[in-house]
Amino acid sequence: MKRSVIILLALVPLIFSGLETASAGAPKTKEAKYVFFFIGDGMGLQQVTLTETYLAYEKGVKGRELLNFSKFPVTGLVSTYSANADITCSAAAGTAMSTGYKTKNNMIGMDPDTNRLESITYKIHRKDIPVGIISTVTLDHATPSAFYAKYKDRKGYYEIARQLPESGFEFFGGGGFVYPAGKDKNQPDIYNLMQQKGYKIVRGLDNLPEGKIQGKLALFQESGKEGELPYAIDRSKEDLTLRDIVKSAIGHLNGKRGFFIMAEGGKIDWAAHSNDSRTAILEITDFAGAIEIAYNFYLEHPDETLIIVTSDHDTGGLGLGTRDGSSNFNLGALRPVISSFAADSSSRNAIDTLNKTTGLGWTTDGHTSSDVIIYSIGAGSSLFSGKMDNTDIPRRILKAMNIVF
Repeated sequence: MKRSVIILLALVPLIFSGLETASAGAPKTKEAKYVFFFIGDGMGLQQVTLTETYLAYEKGVKGRELLNFSKFPVTGLVSTYSANADITCSAAAGTAMSTGYKTKNNMIGMDPDTNRLESITYKIHRKDIPVGIISTVTLDHATPSAFYAKYKDRKGYYEIARQLPESGFEFFGGGGFVYPAGKDKNQPDIYNLMQQKGYKIVRGLDNLPEGKIQGKLALFQESGKEGELPYAIDRSKEDLTLRDIVKSAIGHLNGKRGFFIMAEGGKIDWAAHSNDSRTAILEITDFAGAIEIAYNFYLEHPDETLIIVTSDHDTGGLGLGTRDGSSNFNLGALRPVISSFAADSSSRNAIDTLNKTTGLGWTTDGHTSSDVIIYSIGAGSSLFSGKMDNTDIPRRILKAMNIVF
């Protein structure tokens, strides 16, 4: 017995030596070279479930017609509270997801004591990797601005927008600015400041020149359509879509150095604030359409592409039990809706009546403290499995890219 123990102990260093040798010779996972970070603002799990239920209903079947990102192999849960509130706002959540640190509600890119924080976009950019920032709402709103700006109050739209040209990021696209020339229209125009910093401003897809544009590019709606992009349900054929902008960003940024793209579906949140079920559903399917562009790119570069899809918080507190206790929703009541209620603040009664008819119950017109889902696929996606905080996301993105936080 003693002889056996002695032999076994003698073999232990050889066993572990062999493991180390095998580990050293094992192929390493490639770092994420092309990173897409999609944020569905206000997109809670219940809204995703409703959308998938509605898509199944439209096909005449009972159950779920899964959205593309719901099929991603890696999922996790994300907590969203802010530094001073159980229920976060988009500014605090955007700051957490861009910098890795909590802050108070309504603050952008600063900690609770107004010390400046750094977004991972700047860390990525210092590695000579191109960066793109996209949103369906104006670029001075909370989520997109958290990736390039720092300000004590999210409503300081002009002061926030002034920081965009200074970022030097290679691509911006989507909505314009709340106050391009300041609230009193007496400040230097943001578009002019962008041009002075070398940005080529293009309005509308039809005005994009053929071939790749050298330098920095900003893609906005056609002239006369200042502000956020319209809801998908209200869109005309001349309007930009999130899908269009993501595709343009890839075309502009793609190269040997890779890229990082943050793309926000910002009006999911706005529709949910209004409890506008049909509009919210169509915003989520439109969001999935943009993710499809990224997924097609992933199929061409599966070993080097990372796609992450999540939300900054849930909005509306949608309940998926029927009001009358029946076992089915009356989703057919949503079919006749051909324009948004969310764009019309006087339509509260119509929204309530429609939700009652449908059987859907929204618990609030604000945000909730619910955890949100994070979906991912590709290089480094295993980092986004399980329970995490929103401050963990940017840290894990950098780890996937092999960049020090």
